[in-house]
Amino acid sequence: MLRWALIFFIIAIISGLLGFTTIAGVAIEIATIIFYIFLILFVIALVFGLLTGRRV
Repeated sequence: MLRWALIFFIIAIISGLLGFTTIAGVAIEIATIIFYIFLILFVIALVFGLLTGRRV
């Protein structure tokens, strides 16, 4: 999921450099949403891992 956020971020940067502002705006919004979803899932997985208490 983080890979998709980075891909959309790169698309936004390239589109912005070429002057496609609408495409750049949409791509950066998609990248932001995907990044926040990734971040929320990461925190949930981290908390779940800490609560289960499995030790190696």
